[in-house]
Amino acid sequence: MHPDVHLVIQLQSLDHRITTLEKEVAALPKHIAVIEKALESHIRKLEADKAALSANQKDRKKLEGDIQMHQQKISKLRDQMLGAKTNEQYKAFQHEIEFIENEIRAAEDRILDLMSESEPLDLNVKKAEKALAEEKKQVEAEKTEARERTATDQKELDTLRQQRAQSVAIIPKPALAAYDRIRRKWNNTVVAEAANGRCSACQIVLRPQFLQDLRKGDQLMFCESCGRFLYYNPPVSFEDAAAVR
Repeated sequence: MHPDVHLVIQLQSLDHRITTLEKEVAALPKHIAVIEKALESHIRKLEADKAALSANQKDRKKLEGDIQMHQQKISKLRDQMLGAKTNEQYKAFQHEIEFIENEIRAAEDRILDLMSESEPLDLNVKKAEKALAEEKKQVEAEKTEARERTATDQKELDTLRQQRAQSVAIIPKPALAAYDRIRRKWNNTVVAEAANGRCSACQIVLRPQFLQDLRKGDQLMFCESCGRFLYYNPPVSFEDAAAVR
């Protein structure tokens, strides 16, 4: 393998790790925004349920007040009815009392309806308050974890960028220019292995003469199809591996 290819492979490894960390750092605020938006939605839903429950209780209280007022009015009418001097006056008092009693029954029916409506509202509010308390804890925990993860990633990024600068400084300019050009084109794999007579990146079959020249490792070579750096690793036999030990 040409020595410059070793340097290029190291640079590619650094760039892959840097890219992965940069994406993670960029994704963390988006994740936090999503969970905070969900939390805000749940808070608004709880506030709406509380407002509905409060309105329900206010309506019931008003109806109860109306009933009390009607009952007081009926009591006064009955007192007045005792002093009625004619049958027509007596019947008039009776009709007015019946009308008010109907108003009371309607109010009582409405109170029963409101009570049945308030039960699920009250239950929803209690459940939502409990769930929201847990969700707030979870969101805060995730935000803390995201801040810590971002700090760790940034620290590693600083180290990797320093290492990258050092690697770039020792790579010959023609090889570095080729690396940058290929990286802009493919945005991922810049270096590929020649395996089984093919480029491992684009899977195009390599010419026999090209492969023979690549095996010599005395010059930088690029895939004739995709343009990536190519390198060749000779297979290691069992006997060779045993000899190394």
